[in-house]
Formats: sequence, C-alpha cells, structure tokens
Amino acid sequence: MGCNLAIAGVTGAVGQEFLRLIEERNFEFDSLKMLASARSAGKKITFKGKEYTVEEMTNDSFKGVDIALFSAGGSQSKVFAQAVVDAGAVMIDNSSAFRMDPEVPLVVPEVNPETIKEHKGIIANPNCSTIIALVPVWPLHKANPVKRMIVSTYQAASGAGIAAMNELANQSRDILDDKEAKCEAFPYQIAFNLFCHNSPMMPNGYNEEEMKMVKETRKIFNSPEMAITCTCVRVPVMRAHSESINLEFTDPITPDQVRSLLSTAPGVTVLDDAENNRFPMPLDADGNNDVYVGRIRQDESIPDNRGINIWLCGDQIRKGAALNALQIAEKMV
Repeated sequence: MGCNLAIAGVTGAVGQEFLRLIEERNFEFDSLKMLASARSAGKKITFKGKEYTVEEMTNDSFKGVDIALFSAGGSQSKVFAQAVVDAGAVMIDNSSAFRMDPEVPLVVPEVNPETIKEHKGIIANPNCSTIIALVPVWPLHKANPVKRMIVSTYQAASGAGIAAMNELANQSRDILDDKEAKCEAFPYQIAFNLFCHNSPMMPNGYNEEEMKMVKETRKIFNSPEMAITCTCVRVPVMRAHSESINLEFTDPITPDQVRSLLSTAPGVTVLDDAENNRFPMPLDADGNNDVYVGRIRQDESIPDNRGINIWLCGDQIRKGAALNALQIAEKMV
C-alpha cells in the first residue's frame, strides 16, 4: 500500500536526494507530485522510468496528498503549512520553521519515533548536525545518562546547498590558477579556509547553528536541563559533516563499552582502528546512510572514568536531511 506523495523543493540538493532515496529504498507511492518555485516550474524530471513535470507550488498543490516532504526553505514552509494541513496531508519539514514549536514533534527515528503519532499535521526534521550527533549519542545516553555534551562541528559546504558546493569547487580552481576567489554563497572564502558557521550571531555570543543543536537536542532527548555547548565551523569539505563530541556520563563507562553499544546501534558504523590510525573521514560518509564513529577514547580529565571522546562523520544531505525525513515517512505508512 503506497501513499500520495509530494516533494516540495524537488530541484534542490535535498529534493534530488529524496528521489534517489525513494528509489533506493523502494518507498511505495501511488502518486508523486514534484513541486518547486515558479522559476523551476515546467522542468522535466525522469524518475523510475516516468517523466514528471515540475509544478509551481501553490496552496492548491496538496489536494489528495498524504505526505509532503518539504525542503524548500523555512519561509516557504511557513507560507504553505496551513494549506498542507487543510488538505489533510502531513508536512515533514526539513527547515527550522517549526522545530521548536511545542505542538510539533521533532523526530530522529532512531531516537524518538514514538513522538511521530503526536503530530497535528506537521513533523519537523532536526538540524543536520543535530541528527548526525544524536544517532550515536542516544544509545549511549540510554545506557548511561549523559550529564554534559561538548560538540565541535566541521560542517561541509553541502549544508548550505548546491550553490555553496559549486562555490567551493570554483574557488578551488580559481585559487590554483592564481585567480581571485569570488564569494557569493558564503561571506568568506571557503576554499583552503574555514570560518565560524555562516548563521546569524545571537546576543549570547553563539551563532544560530550552535543554539539549534543545544535546543533541539534537549527537545529530542526530552531533557530540558541537559548541559550542552557547541562550536560550529564551516570547513572546505564538499559533502558530509564531521563532529568531535565530548561526553560526561552519570556513571563510569569505558571505551570498550561504548564500542559495544555502538556496534549494534541502528544507523551507526564503528570505524575505530587505532593501530592503523584509521578513523571516520567525510569521504567514508559521503553518499552513505550511516553515521561513522571512531576515536573512541577515555577523557582522562573527567574523574571516575565518566568521560568519553568520540569523532563522527555523517552525510549531511542523506542522514542529516533527506534520509531522516524519508525514514519518518516510512514509519507513517
């Protein structure tokens, strides 16, 4: 039994990933609407042997639709949310528009799938860095509650969309040809450089990306008092985010216990070969669904063996966006 599906923002990086994943995972649908902005309307996309015409998204686009996968930006999500709900469809939204709304479930299927059924027509997909962090941290937290979490992210150009990925490629070519690097998608040169994440700075000195990780983790874990701090950085990697995470647990825990817990955790691949200095790299995660975890070691600065460091890489466009949303849809149908 399939469903009537719509993809909003189908021509973008995440929209295209939706199509690849729907085919890969044999997600069954009875009908499919491909929606985008007016400038993409009329474009032809061949998918699973059938030619589709991209339609301009309007308030009437959702009649007869069961699930609308949204990756068209927060402003568009806000504009069309009521139309989706009024049509009796469910919006699975990839933007930040509704994540912190107490009426909207914020879901990572490996963590809190039970909240899906609480929806009132909208389900929010968390921030890409939050998803990639929580897939491996959750099974550890369940076994031994995390008291404090310190995250440093190394975020790829893919997090800012196709234009940013093209900018990294073009700047790299220009610099190697002794030409000036042009900055359009990013405020600063991304090739051969890194900088504080290009989200707005908040009054508390953190950027918006960092505060998203803090607030979303607390909501998903249902731990409003959990101590979390983040530093988010944009790095010259094409695709797949990396994160260094320091965890302080309630009770003692060893690296071997962490490896054992993660070896059976859904959506996690342990890649932790200290003997050969072989640990997760963005290239390992690129195009793959799992979050890769390694550098699992004791934090010797925390007493009683209650501290652990891990390093992880995850594909921002897949698990950090399209895959997580599609997994929610799979659980619904």
